[in-house]
Amino acid sequence: MSITVCVFCGSRTGSNPGWSTASKQLGSEIAKHGWRLVFGGGGGGLMGELARGAIASHGTVIGIIPNFLTEAEPVIQDLSELYVVESMIERKEMMVDLSDVFIVLPGGIGTIEELFEVWTGNHVKAYSKPILIVNLDGFFDDLLSFAKKQYENGFLIERHFSHITVVTTIPEAIAFLQLKAR
Repeated sequence: MSITVCVFCGSRTGSNPGWSTASKQLGSEIAKHGWRLVFGGGGGGLMGELARGAIASHGTVIGIIPNFLTEAEPVIQDLSELYVVESMIERKEMMVDLSDVFIVLPGGIGTIEELFEVWTGNHVKAYSKPILIVNLDGFFDDLLSFAKKQYENGFLIERHFSHITVVTTIPEAIAFLQLKAR
């Protein structure tokens, strides 16, 4: 079955060269499996590597970017579809509407905000779509520790974690997606 995978990740590459390699590998694997990729549309950073990996493997790649970001984050070429929207809110709404599953790779505040947006959406039952955090090289360890602290202090409950899965490698991420595509 074909699924649409939305990936949230950095518009910068970060300090670890392995993250760029992993992003490109994920994009390539999504395409090779015949799944569609939705991403933020920018050509820089991990986002760009992700999309270039999928494009190089002849995948369907859908970019969604707010108009005001097109100069700061030049749009990657050769996308299957590009949507230039008016706001970050419209971008996220479209990403959620088009996608069946979300993957989170390393990134900055935008990536974290997108993670919490879909995590909250699942929790309040606006939709029910799995979220996969790919904790490359322990990038999300502190965030996951903080979520555990929130749970231990009564701010999160078991149900908050029911849509979240954490893996540490791209092959594990692909195995997760294969289960979701059945």
